[in-house]
Amino acid sequence: MKKNKISKEWINRQHRDIYVKKSKQEGFRSRAVYKLQEINDKYKIIKNGLSVIDLGAAPGGWSQFVINKYKNCKLLSIDLKKMVPIGNSYQIIGDFNEELSKNKIMNYFNDKVDLVMSDMAVNTTGNKNLDSIVTGELCLEALRFAKGQIKLNGSFVSKIFMGSTFNEIIGEAKLTFKETNIYKPPSSRKESKESFIICKNLR
Repeated sequence: MKKNKISKEWINRQHRDIYVKKSKQEGFRSRAVYKLQEINDKYKIIKNGLSVIDLGAAPGGWSQFVINKYKNCKLLSIDLKKMVPIGNSYQIIGDFNEELSKNKIMNYFNDKVDLVMSDMAVNTTGNKNLDSIVTGELCLEALRFAKGQIKLNGSFVSKIFMGSTFNEIIGEAKLTFKETNIYKPPSSRKESKESFIICKNLR
């Protein structure tokens, strides 16, 4: 009963959401594209000609934004779920932490990349504390992955939830990068605990 109630609330919220309507009108796969757009307007992490890895990419809004808005970007998207291909991007179906996936990534780029981005979050359980902890663990994994993949002047952006893992993530990010910022884009729902961590320039 509780699950049905949550589902109905989610459907009603989607119908009212101006960013959901806007994404459909503009042909984007999800409203998440506007979060990345607002992050980039503020922190300038995406430009023409970059090499980019999109972790947990499905349904593909962030990848779509990069491919559609910027020229000559080389983009690899990875997710456990298969998604409809986006332009000339390369897709891996798998876990980004597995050696097989890492080998495919290395073979595709033959070099370090300019940007690792992640909008990953767990499927919500209804327990906000648990959801924030598990999503925090995903952010930490993405941060550690990025450390081994990006160039010295590269960037990392990831969803982060306010919760028990928040300070641990910020601390590790500051030890890894010279510049670390936390930002909640205007298109992020006010009731959501999500923010985004934006990091630049490896130490």
